[in-house]
Amino acid sequence: MNEWRIGRWATILIVVEAVMLAAAVVLGVVGLQNLSDARSRVVDQIDPELLQAQRLNAAMLNQETGLRGFLLTGQQSFRQPYDDGRQTATEAIAGLRDLGAVPGTDAGRDLDTVMSKIDAWQRIAEQMLAGSTDPTLVDRSKTAFDDLRSTMDGQRRNLAAARDVDRNRLSRSATLLSVILGAIIVLLVALFVLLALGFHRKIALPIQALAGEVRKATDDINREIPAGGGPQELTELAEDVEDMRKRIVAEVDELRRAHELLDQRTRELQRSNSDLEQFAYVASHDLQEPLRKVTSFVQLIQRRYQDKLDERGEQYIEFAVDGARRMSVLINDLLAFSRVGRSTGEFVDVDTGAVLDAALSNLESVIEFSGAKITRTDLPHVRGEASLLTVVFQNLISNAIKFRGDTTPQIRVSAVEGDGEWKFSVTDNGIGIEAEYAERIFVIFQRLHPRAAYPGTGIGLAMARKIVEFHGGRIWLDTVTNNSEAGKTVPDKTTFSFTLPSEGK
Repeated sequence: MNEWRIGRWATILIVVEAVMLAAAVVLGVVGLQNLSDARSRVVDQIDPELLQAQRLNAAMLNQETGLRGFLLTGQQSFRQPYDDGRQTATEAIAGLRDLGAVPGTDAGRDLDTVMSKIDAWQRIAEQMLAGSTDPTLVDRSKTAFDDLRSTMDGQRRNLAAARDVDRNRLSRSATLLSVILGAIIVLLVALFVLLALGFHRKIALPIQALAGEVRKATDDINREIPAGGGPQELTELAEDVEDMRKRIVAEVDELRRAHELLDQRTRELQRSNSDLEQFAYVASHDLQEPLRKVTSFVQLIQRRYQDKLDERGEQYIEFAVDGARRMSVLINDLLAFSRVGRSTGEFVDVDTGAVLDAALSNLESVIEFSGAKITRTDLPHVRGEASLLTVVFQNLISNAIKFRGDTTPQIRVSAVEGDGEWKFSVTDNGIGIEAEYAERIFVIFQRLHPRAAYPGTGIGLAMARKIVEFHGGRIWLDTVTNNSEAGKTVPDKTTFSFTLPSEGK
């Protein structure tokens, strides 16, 4: 209560309500116990005692009727009610004892008196059954039985009175319990109302005020959020929200400065890229011209002075010509690499099967010379630029043929769909690539073998990666290996895989 600061009077009222509610609950429990006890006494004791008392009364009447019939007729068959009545009386007395009519209790004393009267009458009755000629027995029997009947009537009246007392007790307990339950309901309602009013005044209203300030600060991030009133927790919450607002303001200012700096760097980068692209075009054209001149003049020297040069001189000239040619190829490859993503057209629907056909057509002479066997699965349609995707398939298949080893190249091109993208795979049975070089081979100009063994500029896989990433995919080398030679893991096949988004993605 002190933490919530609901107020002194509200606190006192709630405490009083709580104490009264606890007292009502205790009284309710006591009343419920009394109700249960009264009901148990009426149902489980008094009523069964009355039934047994009535059974005892009927048994004694049967005995008196049987005695009278036997005396009038002298036949044993008329004595049977007497004998049955004695047995029933014994059972009724035992039942009363079991129900609580034991010595020391009111019911026990009544039962003892009834039993003494029964014994007195039965002694007279036994004399009459034995054939006694005492003329006073009939009168004595009548007097004793009337006395017994009066005593049993008194027993029944006492039991009925006890039942009425317990019924009244049961009724009072039920009434008291109803009153207590009503009081508990009223106290609960009052306590709920007090708590609701206190919650609304000290919790809900400050929360609504804080929410309003937060909404205003949302519209104007520079607006300060006051601490306000209410519980200590709400004050601390308002302070935390204000601290968060200050941090957000600081971060927004920092982001604004970073955005301005990023815009500036972007403009500078765009200018730099434009300058680099222009430089690439100029450099390629300017470098191609002197290379062609070098190649032409070296070839002229070779033709004019062929007979005058020794074997080493001719070799030097061949080196110069080969170097100039490789430089020309390298310049063209670099120019093509720099153009990816810049001078390309819009993405359209591309049949990758047709793209593969174009790549195989470009490699027709190489395939025919190597005897390569190329198989394929059905290839899908994707969004992209056909010319660039042709370069990807052409470079991967060209590498598979180039690094074929001593066996006839067996190349398989396949594609499977999953997770909103197509996965393409180009698998060959060539010399393989060790897993440690899986990333290095995609770096521009990186070579794993001498140029004399496997010619090339080392730009093909870098070009393939740039094109695939430009299309929103990724490319990698599957490094599954199955063989082991001299303790070193060697792949038994090479699989390059790359992904392209499916048309629906």
